[in-house]
Formats: sequence, C-alpha cells, structure tokens
Amino acid sequence: MALDGFKDYFKVLGVSRNATDEEIKSAFRKLAKKSHPDLHPNDETAESEFKEINEAYEILSDENKKKSYDQFLNYWFKNRDGKFKDYDRVNNDEHFDQYLNFDDFLSDLIGRFSEVGQEIYSNISSDKNAKSLNLDAEFNLQISFFEALNGAKKNLLVNNERIEVKIPKGIATGSIIRIKNMGNIQSGKGKRGDLLIEISIKSHPIWKVKGLDVYADLPISLDELALGSNISVASPRGDTFISIPSGSLSEQTIRLEGQGLHNLDTQGDLFFNLKLKLPESWSDDELRLLEKLRSVRIDEPRSSWLEQARS
Repeated sequence: MALDGFKDYFKVLGVSRNATDEEIKSAFRKLAKKSHPDLHPNDETAESEFKEINEAYEILSDENKKKSYDQFLNYWFKNRDGKFKDYDRVNNDEHFDQYLNFDDFLSDLIGRFSEVGQEIYSNISSDKNAKSLNLDAEFNLQISFFEALNGAKKNLLVNNERIEVKIPKGIATGSIIRIKNMGNIQSGKGKRGDLLIEISIKSHPIWKVKGLDVYADLPISLDELALGSNISVASPRGDTFISIPSGSLSEQTIRLEGQGLHNLDTQGDLFFNLKLKLPESWSDDELRLLEKLRSVRIDEPRSSWLEQARS
C-alpha cells in the first residue's frame, strides 16, 4: 500500500495513544469549537481542519474503529521504518495490503456519514444479512415562521460538505425534502443513499400554524367589541385593516381568506381570535362612563347561570 496521505489522528486531536474516551472527547470539543466553519466563513483552511478533526474523532471515539486504526498505525510505523516499532506481533497485518492507499483504508473504515457535531442520524440497518440496505440519512431542520411563509435558501454543513437547500414557501412541519445522492455510503460498494431533511417550524410569539392556516390572538378593547371598529392590525404579509362588527364577543373569530401560508396548489387563511383586553388602570372619565353604563344596563349576565346553579 502507498502510505502517502497518512494521517495520525492521535496527533490531529493532540492526545496520546493511551488517551481515555473523556480525554479524546474533550480534545475534540475544544478543537471543533475553535475551527468550526461557521466561525470562519469562506476560510477553506478552517473548513479543511474541521473536516480532519471530525474524521479523527469519528474514528477514535468508536471502539471498533479505534482498534482497527490503532492496528493500522502500527502497520504504518512498521512499513515506514522497516521494522516493528511499537507493534504487537500477534496482530496479523496482511489484510491492510488490500488497500491501495490510506484514503482507501479510511473510506472503508468510516463507510458512512459522520455523525460528529451534526444533526444527522443514520438509518442503516444493523442486520448484516438484510437484503435491502437503507442508505438514506435524516437531518432535522428547524426554520422560522417567516421562512415557512416566504420560502428560503439554507446553507447547511452536512458530512463536512456545504450544500444549499431550497425551502419552498408554505412548507409545513413534518414535510420531507429529499436531496439525491447525499446520504450514507455503503462500505466497499460506493453506493450512496439520499439525504432526507425533515422540516419543523419554530414557535412564534404571535403566529401559530396549523397546516396552511395561521392563527393569532388579537387584543380588543371593550368599546371596540361593543360598538364595532375598523382597526389596523399586523398580518404575516404586512399591515392591514379589519372590521370588528358591533356586538362582537370575546373569543369570536375573524377570518381573512387567503392570508395564511401558500404553496403551489393551495392557500391558507388567517384567523384572528378576539381577546378582550381591559386596561390595567382606568381614568376618572372612563370610570364615570362605566358608572353610567351600570346604571342603564338592562342585561343580567348571571341570570341563566344562577338558574342552572340552583337547580
């Protein structure tokens, strides 16, 4: 095997070959935080370092991969120096000769997506005898309400590869975006699955999404409910005016057709749920008017309630 391109991953993480799992994890976290590409935009050196750090951690944090790599490290020392340096003679290194170079060995050793520092989890079946191997990988992506409303483009770092994902407008929580040939790689076969991106919409303090419909509580004053009013309100698509009919009640709903989320085929509606909002304190003039209202009010709000309570 050509030994060009060999990487000593213990040196990459700055740990000894006898390092514990905790020491390896701690070293990785410090280095990954320092060189993460998001902190160094358009810096190819940082991106390359981050990829190498992830490779090192993926191998050294996995007991089986670490054992195989450790044997290969001894094999490399032996072939480099022409002698057995730190080499356990009971290990048979003949199987390493099947690889043409270090990258070939590494590809076979990893053989799938790196899960380090990513929101990716593999769907590869653990049954080695399974007739159909699922090579698809999944990624959970949270987007904002307005990204769901208007659509967006997101740049993601997946398996140390930068990809741009187009989020269509009107997408709903639970929707799946499929990216062809960006999934897991079958070890030794070169076959690759797809990347499945599951969308979830972050909660918004005002706008609540149900399918393509949007809901919001709208604070309304007592006089606006009783007398009716034409008021200015915010909507997901900009400020607009709505009419509150006189005699409206708290918890009544005002519907604006076509003002919800849109997709290629359908458009949702916007629903305002009227919520009576009383002031924290009343002015003297307001209190005088309320006294007048009480003196002329003809409705008894508890008449039916008292009947039912007493029967």
